[in-house]
This record gives sequence, structure tokens and C-alpha cells, in this order.
Amino acid sequence: MTERVLYVAAAPFEAARRVSILPSEHPSRRLHGHSFLARVRAELPPGWSPFPGGETGALKAALARCVAALDYRDLNEHLPIPTDENLARWVRACLDVPGIESVGIQSTRDQGADLDGAERVHVWRRFRFEAAHRLPNVPEGHKCGRMHGHGFEVILHAVQDLGAGDMGVDFDHLGEVWAPLSEALDYACLNDLPGLENPTSEMLAAWLWRRLKPVLPPLSWVTVYETATAGCHYDGQHYRIWKEQRFESAVQLVRAPDGDRRRRLHGHSYLLRLHLTAPLDDVMGWTVDYGDVKELFKPVYKQLDHHLLNELPRLSSTDAASLALWMREEVAAQLPPLDRVDLHETPGCGAVLCWGEFGPALPS
Repeated sequence: MTERVLYVAAAPFEAARRVSILPSEHPSRRLHGHSFLARVRAELPPGWSPFPGGETGALKAALARCVAALDYRDLNEHLPIPTDENLARWVRACLDVPGIESVGIQSTRDQGADLDGAERVHVWRRFRFEAAHRLPNVPEGHKCGRMHGHGFEVILHAVQDLGAGDMGVDFDHLGEVWAPLSEALDYACLNDLPGLENPTSEMLAAWLWRRLKPVLPPLSWVTVYETATAGCHYDGQHYRIWKEQRFESAVQLVRAPDGDRRRRLHGHSYLLRLHLTAPLDDVMGWTVDYGDVKELFKPVYKQLDHHLLNELPRLSSTDAASLALWMREEVAAQLPPLDRVDLHETPGCGAVLCWGEFGPALPS
């Protein structure tokens, strides 16, 4: 597929709302508040930002100006029905930014809605359960062959055409279809459940998909976080895994104009996600071992962490998009299933380099 660079930005706001279209007993019909997070993803044209490499900062500033009108306000004064979906529409209309792919509103840590330009809405909700497991087919000595446990997290994603509607799949409905599965999984040993004798993230995601899709037709992806930094998406056909790492680096945007703070030597705590798509290994029950991803990326990681990025070889610019392109070139031979790199300079703000299927966005 064609290589694409998309820029992402996020901006928080505090606001109150009433959602009158919900059932009469629903608590969200009452005036209440949230710490919202607005998100935007855009494929920006060359020359849009004040200088090459300034795209992320310009997109973040545009989004912050937009949501400032919502901060510490009653959202019903702006919108008669301020659902997450309608708030995403409002933000999209407010943003004077070309190439917008999607605008999202995350109303809590665990739920949100992303709206694209064709009025397709991606609604998601996150759940958690505590469980033990072991992987019976790993080589002798592999740590995952020992019985251990995780605080697993699962995100259910539902995509549908919204049209002129005010709301997609109700978050409460996602909770209802999840409840029976939570009962089976929470405080259990996954190996004891029929169909989960080899409970890798991939096998668990597929196990959940088979049980959820018949009762939730808009289901588009199931995401399983095995740890806080690694997990798997499954859409009924394709497995996509990711491995997340963080690195602490100094940087200088030398193409920024005089007087711009980014031209000075500064630094970031970067968040990096490596996404890979590969066939399922029928014996191992996984696509690629998360530990192998980390190990194969280690030579690149060592060049990034606790270094001045401007000193990296063969790197002409140190903005997020240029760094993602550099990483792809450095690690392509070692990780052929790699097809997407997410790099955030600050929370929710950075660049996405993608040359495969895009897959679902992960919450901030």
C-alpha cells in the first residue's frame, strides 16, 4: 500500500452536559461533567504549517483554539444534544485544517467516538479483567510458559454509518454484551476455558470475537491489551499486534524560525508504538512474540534513548514524521511484518507513518 504520514493532536477540556435522548432513568440525562479529550488525525498538505517539521505543533494549536470555546462551559448551550458524536461534528466544523481524516471525542478514559468525513462513527469502550494464564507451546525456559497473570484490558470497537443520527452504538449496550464474558474471564485461569487452552493475546481476541459478533453486528475490532505496552487487534480475519516503548531524548528543530522555542535545545518523553501484521502461527498461537519485537528493535532503541536525536546518522530533520521514517528504514530488514509506526512527542500529539492497513486507533 501507499505510504502515508498522518499528524495527530489532542486537546483536553472540562465541560458539563445533559444528553436528553437517553432513556428517562439514565444518569447522563442529568447535568453532569467530564474531563473530555478532543483528538484529530489529518493528512496535511506540504506547506500548511509555518515551517517544515512544525505540522504537529500547528495542528495541536488549531485544535486547542477550537476547544477553548467549550472549556468550562455547559455544552448544551452550543449543541442541543451534546453526545460524543455531535461534539466531534462540532469540533470538525470549527477546525480550519485541511486533510482531516477523523475527529474524536474521548469523554472518559474508557470510552469515546471518532467520526470520519463520511459520517462513519467508530465507537469504543474499554473493559478490564484479572486473570491467570500460561502459554503451553512456547520453548522450554520461555517465561510465558510459567503460570502467571495479567490485568487484561479489552476494547470493543463498533463502526457504523451515523448519517444524521446523534449517536452510534450506546456505550451502555457495549457494557451489556461484555457482561457475560466478564463473568467468565474475571478472576479465572484462561487455560481452563474451552477454546482457550493456548491463551495468547491473538487467541483470546479471536475467542472474544466469535462470541461478540453475533450479538453485536457493528463490532469492527476486538483489542486485547495483555500488558500496558503490548496487545493485539482482531477483526474476524486479520491479526494486528503492537508493542509500545518510551524513550527520553533531546531534540532541536533547526528549521523552526528564529524566536521559536522549538529551535532551542529541548527534549521529550516520546511514546512509540510499533504495529505489525502477520499470519497466525498455528502452533504458537501468536503472530510475532512481543519479546522478539522488543529485542529486534533494541539496536534502534539504543540510538534513541537518552541521546540528542539531531546526532542520529542519515536523519535530516528531527520532527516526529521524519523520525518515524528514519525508524522504518533502520528496522525494516529486522521486522518485515512492521507496517505502521506511531510516534508521540507529547501525549496524543505526533505523527503516524502507515504503509499497511490502518487498523483501529488506540485511546490516548
